[in-house]
Amino acid sequence: MAVGGDGAAGDARSTLAARLNYLFANMHPPGAPYTNGHVADEITNGAEYGGTGLTEQYLSMLRNGRRANPSPDVLRALAKFFAVPVGYLMGDLSDSQAARVEEEVRFLVAMRDQRVRAIALRSVGLPPEVQDSLTTIISQFRQQMNLPSDPPDAGGEERP
Repeated sequence: MAVGGDGAAGDARSTLAARLNYLFANMHPPGAPYTNGHVADEITNGAEYGGTGLTEQYLSMLRNGRRANPSPDVLRALAKFFAVPVGYLMGDLSDSQAARVEEEVRFLVAMRDQRVRAIALRSVGLPPEVQDSLTTIISQFRQQMNLPSDPPDAGGEERP
């Protein structure tokens, strides 16, 4: 079981919960998102997580904000599982650094789509001016289809 002080500061609780939920919703293989049970089992049984124990129930409490201060080992294991810096989960990153992590997550989500991946890969090696033209063409298609100029983020909300 995860051990750590679970004192609760209202804002920190929602931040950790929100970040965990964002990762659960977006950082998964094609198909369905991970379950609490799957993540807890992988971390508890995976040698790469340094013997960190984590239960499904404790992870659920972290995700719903009932616990907000997990041990450093649990934070490191979750960060490693989701391939993000531990500072992202701890809330230690600047706003721009956290936005960069979320941008990388959105990129990975987009790359799950085979068609998006094919478009990106076909543009590799083209001169910058041709890549700029492709970007313009895509923007025009988005405008014609009444889509926002920038695609929505992985959470389904439009970027400001």
